[in-house]
Amino acid sequence: MKRNLNDLLYFVTVARERSFTRAAAHLGVTQPALSQAISALEERMQIRLLTRTTRSVSPTTAGERLLQAIGSRLDEIEAELELLTELRDKPAGTVRITCGPDVLRSTLLPKLTPLLREYPDIHIEFDANHGFRDIVADRFDAGVRLGDTIDKDMIAIPIGPELRMAAVASPAYFSRYPIPQTPHELTQHCCINQRMVSSGGLYVWDFDQDGGDLNVRVSGQVTFNTSEHIISAALAGLGIAFLPEEEFGTHIKEGRLIRVLESWCKPFPGYYLYYPSRKQPSPAFSLVVDALRVYRERQPVKQVT
Repeated sequence: MKRNLNDLLYFVTVARERSFTRAAAHLGVTQPALSQAISALEERMQIRLLTRTTRSVSPTTAGERLLQAIGSRLDEIEAELELLTELRDKPAGTVRITCGPDVLRSTLLPKLTPLLREYPDIHIEFDANHGFRDIVADRFDAGVRLGDTIDKDMIAIPIGPELRMAAVASPAYFSRYPIPQTPHELTQHCCINQRMVSSGGLYVWDFDQDGGDLNVRVSGQVTFNTSEHIISAALAGLGIAFLPEEEFGTHIKEGRLIRVLESWCKPFPGYYLYYPSRKQPSPAFSLVVDALRVYRERQPVKQVT
């Protein structure tokens, strides 16, 4: 019976991850041992559950049916085991959060460090990436996104203030080019583009024009997919950059970067922690939520339909 349960857990993990390598890392077992367990399960059931190629792994029809039948049940068992930590003297367990690298550095780590020091049995696994992850399918407890990008069926709580974008360039750049007075003039400038990891397209600069959106497609010599390199390029005088104002930190205050078009950049909803509704969250998860929460009234945000 124990062997069957372990093999079923292995199968569900491989089927969800679509990779023996990622599943083995998640389970803490070797890839050969994982492959052998799945093969043994298929032999006992006398049916193939996974289709394997050199590049991918995917469930067969029978495998998909088994995944749908037992996957949620295994999740329920895991959730109930986590709830048993209420009987401990101190909360314990692992909380998995997916977020962007910038908000991890600026918000999550500073807010959660005191919690981790106070509760040594709480563990937090961060998945830092620039793309959007499906927190339900990828089995994260929560994710962090800007407030206007969260699906309407999620619980969302603010974890930081409203944000504003900032268009900046170095004094050296503006010694060669005139300061733009309107966003339309950006098309005559060398701008530092950002490649969006989630969509693969270039970020369209968004300004506010009398309460309405004004979108500008810019061009320039360099394009990056990370904000730190965009900042470095702006400091080097390679063009005008456009990021949340907090990304530029003291560079604006100390004169290394000059801000322009400030009146065209209005506040927008900041970062929110979001997660699916759950009947009874674990004590560890509740503590993480309370540590991150900003106690202010949530402003209306545009919902993704």
